[in-house]
Amino acid sequence: MNSKPVLLVIAHGSRDPRHAATVHALVRRVRATRPDVRVETGFLDFNVPSVQGVLESLAVQGVRDVVALPLLLTRAFHAKADIPAVLADAPPQLRIHQADVLGPSPLLMAALERRLYEAGLTPADKSSTGVVLASAGSTDPEAIAVIADIAREWRHTGWCAVRPAFASAGSPAGFPRTEDAVRELRALGCSRVAVAPYVLAPGFLPDRIARGAAQADVLADVLGPAPEVARVLLERYEAARMPLPSAVSA
Repeated sequence: MNSKPVLLVIAHGSRDPRHAATVHALVRRVRATRPDVRVETGFLDFNVPSVQGVLESLAVQGVRDVVALPLLLTRAFHAKADIPAVLADAPPQLRIHQADVLGPSPLLMAALERRLYEAGLTPADKSSTGVVLASAGSTDPEAIAVIADIAREWRHTGWCAVRPAFASAGSPAGFPRTEDAVRELRALGCSRVAVAPYVLAPGFLPDRIARGAAQADVLADVLGPAPEVARVLLERYEAARMPLPSAVSA
């Protein structure tokens, strides 16, 4: 019997089939990295299995300890409200701990650079390239501050400039869209402009980021199942499981 807690990866879900396919690819990488850990996937909306369905199935199977890991890059509404609400309705025999969201993390910054290099840039291009850090966006001040901090920190690694951008129409007024940030970097005199989507999987908002990157020189892929992302998931799992509390906690 595996005594380690089950890792339940909680994804948002999407009508776009690419979203679930990318989530499953990431989970497969996590399983391959840690075959000693049972890893399950649940979705909040649109896709199956649902989080509640997975939790009920685990309880029926006799599982007692679960680490619920939000597949999210920032602590915004889903991490603070939606996921705790779902976990609060879990079968009472389960001991559940909600792990931290994935970001910020140096590993995610490494994954962003991996995607830019895969899209055609090289380390020698950094000093002449401006980067748009394009996130989905949020109205949550904590999430917005994290994105701005990541952009500032990333700039200090040698890029010509780094500007945050937001895809969601629900982001506060005055925050740049991807196309606005591309134009700003052009005006600064960067020799080339690259867009790095700070999103985990394809979908509606990543497609909006791609459209906003039409005038950029380079558009990187989403983070997806990058090995660095899988490592962050396992770091969050390990931090959450020791010691595992006797009730759901945030």
